[in-house]
Amino acid sequence: MANVLLFLATFLLCPAAFAAAPPTGDPIVIGGLFAQSGPAAVVGTPSKLVAEMTVAQLNASGGILGRPVKLISYDTESSPDVALREARQLVEGDKVLAIIGPTSTGEGLAVKKYTEEKKMPVIMTVGGDAIIAGGKFGPFDWTFKAPQRTATAVAKIYEYLKGKNISKIAVMHSKDAFGQDGLAELKANAGKYGIDIIAEEGFDPKGTDFSAQAFKLQAAKPQAVVVWTIGPAGAIAAKNFAALPGERPLLVQSHGQPGPSYLELAGEAAGGTIMPGTKLMAPESLPDEDPQKIVIESFIKAYNDAGIQEKFPLNTHSGYAYDALALLRAGLEKAGKADPAALRDALEKLQNVVGVSGVYTTSSQDHNGLHADSMVMLIVDSGRYKLAP
Repeated sequence: MANVLLFLATFLLCPAAFAAAPPTGDPIVIGGLFAQSGPAAVVGTPSKLVAEMTVAQLNASGGILGRPVKLISYDTESSPDVALREARQLVEGDKVLAIIGPTSTGEGLAVKKYTEEKKMPVIMTVGGDAIIAGGKFGPFDWTFKAPQRTATAVAKIYEYLKGKNISKIAVMHSKDAFGQDGLAELKANAGKYGIDIIAEEGFDPKGTDFSAQAFKLQAAKPQAVVVWTIGPAGAIAAKNFAALPGERPLLVQSHGQPGPSYLELAGEAAGGTIMPGTKLMAPESLPDEDPQKIVIESFIKAYNDAGIQEKFPLNTHSGYAYDALALLRAGLEKAGKADPAALRDALEKLQNVVGVSGVYTTSSQDHNGLHADSMVMLIVDSGRYKLAP
């Protein structure tokens, strides 16, 4: 099964290598919600370009179920309110079969209640777990998620710290949905790894200086500080810690940071930073037997050929929209028809779908399907990401 689905993923990226009849009939209309402006645009804009690239390749390789795929996308402006408004447009106005996106956890939570009520399949590209956590966050019957769960990234970090005999940490988190999600997981799982969170500080992710928080955390004398945020705030925090006098703790960033923008914005302060990331950030380290290797290599080539690399150099988020569409295709092929309910049922029963971010196996309780082996621990060394020792 794994080999068959690996073939499908590669076929999606290399249509010229296979003979396929042109798609015919009415298009399968898919909605896209991407933050193309506002603070999340650094992730959302390239995600839109990747989605367009992937849809073009899907159509060049025969479409889905022999039908062409049409993508209708909108700019969420990094705003939960705008994301909800545009989700309504996609469902009620554009009559889409399914939606991929949005970009941020806050947008995802705003959209989710509505799409669940409308029984609309959504494969989100957000980082936080709340969208598929259930409980106080509501049902997630129609909601799926392409990026790794927060819990997976936390487990990867804690496994690494435990291996380094680090037991006392501090947490610095953004006061948004992504940051709160990370803080909750860090607290909930610390005991399993013998780790004690001795201090924590929150910050406004739109802020430009977190020196006060960094000073307070360093004063608590942790062995490591975990910074949980996305966007420029992570680089600002790195600079603030680097500017402190005295012995500094190991700096650990979230899985939302790996990418060239962090290196560029943090500069020398990025050196030595540890963080979990997708295998896309260290493709040269993958052994030939890793089923993701051929998919990642094909994705990188397609990304370059489409001219996206020139504007938005590869980062850990780059493959999320591709993975969402790969899951969508696998779900529709499994369902055998373009029907929302049939697609939802199929998305819940996928096995060994090899994507850029990992190998997906979903269930009724797990609408993500990725585990710790889908991530690697990275270190910034000489301005580059390498596997952490």
